Amino acid sequence: MRANVNLLWILTGFFVVVATAYTVWGLIDPSQGRVEWAGTFVLSLCAVFVAFVAFYLSRVHGAQGGELPEDRLDANIDDGDPEVGFYSPWSWWPILLAGSAALLFMGLAVGVWISIIALGIGIICLVGWVYEYYRGNFAR
Repeated sequence: MRANVNLLWILTGFFVVVATAYTVWGLIDPSQGRVEWAGTFVLSLCAVFVAFVAFYLSRVHGAQGGELPEDRLDANIDDGDPEVGFYSPWSWWPILLAGSAALLFMGLAVGVWISIIALGIGIICLVGWVYEYYRGNFAR
């Protein structure tokens, strides 16, 4: 996390330099001769937002007191690999749920009645996926 915080502070400094250069360039330009407020405001706001994230991450890192695997030189790749849960490789429910979502968005473009049908199919597919291990051969 230390590396992320340092990169975000560097990015904050970059946005400050770019916002300053943009403002000065607008003032020096003979055709314009004034500050272009939209670009100056956006670039300055980018610097402020990145500074907020950098400050927050530095405070979180200081409060936790622990080192992430990315911060240690002796860490292995497996140290940063969290458990992401369980996925059933033979399940057809995610495919059917994705098809119902595609049908739902197609119904928003073509006709609302298709979306209503897709919503019903989506609810059935979601319930089937959630309760997949409560019935049949793989019940627990």
